[in-house]
Amino acid sequence: MTGELWERDEPESPCVKICVMHPAEGLCIGCLRTMDEIARWGAMTTEERRAVTGSLPGRAGRITRRRGGRAGRVGAD
Repeated sequence: MTGELWERDEPESPCVKICVMHPAEGLCIGCLRTMDEIARWGAMTTEERRAVTGSLPGRAGRITRRRGGRAGRVGAD
């Protein structure tokens, strides 16, 4: 099998190496998965992985931009 590449028929991890959990939504701001989905990814079946990756585009709107500093505390623009 020299020179052949073994490929698996399952979704790859959606991780983009921006691993920060959104405090209000409980989603990673990089891949949009929950902590449980991230932890279980390696043990998930192909069907479970496809279900998770299929739901990710719909989660993007749940992540809102956080405002820090004084503007975040007093609501100033």
